[in-house]
Amino acid sequence: MDRPPAASDTVRIPVWDGGVRLFHWTLLGAVGIALATGLLSHILWLRLHLIAGVAVAPLLLWRLIWGGLGSRHARFADFAYSPRAVLADLRARLAGRHRLYLGHNPLGAMMVFALLAVLAALLASGTLALGGMLKQGPLAFALSYATGRAVLGWHKILGWALLGMILAHLGGVIEESWRGRQNLVGAMITGKKRAAAAMAQRKLAARTGLALGLFAVLAVLGAGGVVALARLPGRGVPPATQDPVYAEQCGACHMPYPPELAPAAVWQALLDDLQHHFSADASMSSALVAHIRTYLLANAAEHWDTLPAWSFRARDPADPVRLTATPFWKRRHARIPAAVFANAKIGGRSQCDACHRDATTGRFAPQAIHVPVAW
Repeated sequence: MDRPPAASDTVRIPVWDGGVRLFHWTLLGAVGIALATGLLSHILWLRLHLIAGVAVAPLLLWRLIWGGLGSRHARFADFAYSPRAVLADLRARLAGRHRLYLGHNPLGAMMVFALLAVLAALLASGTLALGGMLKQGPLAFALSYATGRAVLGWHKILGWALLGMILAHLGGVIEESWRGRQNLVGAMITGKKRAAAAMAQRKLAARTGLALGLFAVLAVLGAGGVVALARLPGRGVPPATQDPVYAEQCGACHMPYPPELAPAAVWQALLDDLQHHFSADASMSSALVAHIRTYLLANAAEHWDTLPAWSFRARDPADPVRLTATPFWKRRHARIPAAVFANAKIGGRSQCDACHRDATTGRFAPQAIHVPVAW
């Protein structure tokens, strides 16, 4: 039809079942949080970003199942239009003609499939980046830092693309609501659309029990597999415990820095000049120095594949031995006021363990950051 029927000639026809509506609004919340924490906020919000991202996985699984077992307009077969139909719908809209569809119109259907594909790609790329760069998640055992870093760029691009698609989708909802005299947002809340009674179709019942059972089985199996893989040792991750002699001798004056925070040349330089160790005399017996040297050189940054190990290899030529002089440290802490480091609860820029709860392990996970003072 080229013109929507008058309100007096229409009835409220059930279109969107509960499975579709619950999926739609839950996904909207999860994606909104993931985009806000991933694109617009600080890395301190990574925990919430991961929670929102993980929530998308079972939602996509449910939609795939419901796309085959839901009611008529929930099923993918109901809106699997051909490219020719999509182009015909686009030409009709450009010509000012409008046709009312009970379910998704061809352009809307194309957007649904595109959104699902991009969300799946975001989940995959996010898992790859998390496993390679932070050595977390089910793929940490297999991925290198370089792989994770490369994929992170694509993950961000996909995030911005998703944001653009959502805005386009909202524009389509507004345009369709106006042209078709429909409240599509309300329809996704109530599940009903106003249309001519003749448009009502024979009900195609959802197979709810089968869908829920299949979802439960696949979700449990998937979660079990993810947990099992996540427990495997991360690729290129050093041991969490330090050599006891090193920890005792160097930890007597300051935090015993994980060996992977500096390349071997830096540790050599520090051990060769212990008499002038940052304005202090840290001299030890030759046996202790030899023991510590062996440990540090065997576990220096070159031997590991973590984000800290890679990031702290670049040093400041003017002050190569100082961790807080490295480009990476300065970049990550640039927005923190000097007064924060001067606070007694932190005790200086070199006291990593004041804010990084896992500092001595060398992990430096964003989720483990807790700044004990306000700033």
